[in-house]
Amino acid sequence: MRKIVVLSFITLDGVMQAPGGSKEDTSEGFKYGGWSFAYGDETITKAIIKQVSQPFDLLLGRKTYDIWVNYWPKQKGQIGDPFNKCRKYIVSSKDIKLKWDPSTLITGDVVAQLKKLKQADGPMLQVHGSGKLTQTW
Repeated sequence: MRKIVVLSFITLDGVMQAPGGSKEDTSEGFKYGGWSFAYGDETITKAIIKQVSQPFDLLLGRKTYDIWVNYWPKQKGQIGDPFNKCRKYIVSSKDIKLKWDPSTLITGDVVAQLKKLKQADGPMLQVHGSGKLTQTW
């Protein structure tokens, strides 16, 4: 069985929204994007590098994938290289064309497919961005 690791940027008052830029994720009227990027430091960078330095696959919701596919494929280095190399599993309610290889689309009976994925052999599954995604199983 795979280990599931959820990595999220959450404010002290419970906001879990895209942290990178002001226009990154404006869903539900959120207008404070980029709220944590300016506060990043060597400690958080080291923690992220440590997390991505071990074998992992990514499990992303479609919205997170849409944000990431425009950024991470262009990145290199200790964080970008592992993100680009790993298998990405993308959960979507509709069929979409995946442009970031290697990627696998999960649609249809998502709960059954996620349970099967969790039971399969493989590296840890890192879930980024979606608290709702992990509540399905």
